[in-house]
Amino acid sequence: MTSERAGTRPAAGVAWPDAARRDAFERWAQAVALRHDLDLATLAPASADASFRRYLRVAGADTSFIVMDAPPPLEDVRPFVEVAGLAAAAGLNVPRVLEADVAQGFLLLTDLGTESYLDALLQATPAEADRLMRDAITALVRWQTQIPAAALPPMDAAVLRAEIDLFAEWCVAGRYGIVWNDAQRSAWQRTSGLVVAQAAAQPQVAVHADWMPRNLMHCRPNPGILDFQDAMRGPLAYDIASLLRDAFVSWDEERELDWAVRWWEAARRAGLPVAADFGAQWQAIEWTGLLRHLRVAGIFCRLEQRDGKARYAQDLPRFFAYATKVALRYRPLAPLLPLLEPMSGAALRAGFTF
Repeated sequence: MTSERAGTRPAAGVAWPDAARRDAFERWAQAVALRHDLDLATLAPASADASFRRYLRVAGADTSFIVMDAPPPLEDVRPFVEVAGLAAAAGLNVPRVLEADVAQGFLLLTDLGTESYLDALLQATPAEADRLMRDAITALVRWQTQIPAAALPPMDAAVLRAEIDLFAEWCVAGRYGIVWNDAQRSAWQRTSGLVVAQAAAQPQVAVHADWMPRNLMHCRPNPGILDFQDAMRGPLAYDIASLLRDAFVSWDEERELDWAVRWWEAARRAGLPVAADFGAQWQAIEWTGLLRHLRVAGIFCRLEQRDGKARYAQDLPRFFAYATKVALRYRPLAPLLPLLEPMSGAALRAGFTF
């Protein structure tokens, strides 16, 4: 049916960076609203993103929808559309792309709801958290086995090297103003090189690249999966490390190990090339997690310094805690400890706790 509300203008409360972007959106939205019976007056922010994308929620006749606003040339919606198709074909619960203006960076998506895994986990009982994490592990194994890795760009040694170097550039030098001497730079290059090499040597699978509770939705079927546009072909342990040692919620190691074993067993049954010995697989998870945590710490500092998004840096102590734990456990990583201490110690003195 065509309703009167489908002709309404977008809500005035949604801010736009400039009049040209607003006008382009209104032209696109008016046409889309007629086809999907949308009430544009209900348009409101749904969530922010660490990138330049943003998401808006809009009411339809019987359900709500999500609009992605990804302004070119800062963002490109094509990877999102492509991976959404691959994930849907794999039987995973991802937003369906209903409308796409690739040139202008506007998408209309199905809505997976309002409760993220992070929100659900922070309120969950231990039993509820276990159920949620098992669902996330089941979906991850499906992602790793059913999405064709060959269709994705490579997360190779050069990419991994560039990622871990974000820590040195934006966190060490940028945020803390620390200038390493020649010996410290050499220790960083040598030790971070070991971390990169072990990740690059792992079996390659489809990697979501941000498989964490903020990007999973508590819904049916559970979980819904978001923010997959950066998916790559990369290390087998990358996504499980992201899930177990998250940027915003931490677990005791007993639970980490329990969930890691469940993933390892499920992955082995599904034919993924996990290590025959869980101890070896756990080391791969920890080392890969270290790479990710240093990378994300660098990204969070870049968001603070370059993009004015200071809230992300509040979780830096969590990353220092993860990195310190792993560097203490494995002798080849010990040279990282004196490099981390000036930053992790400063966080503690400022009143942060791990």
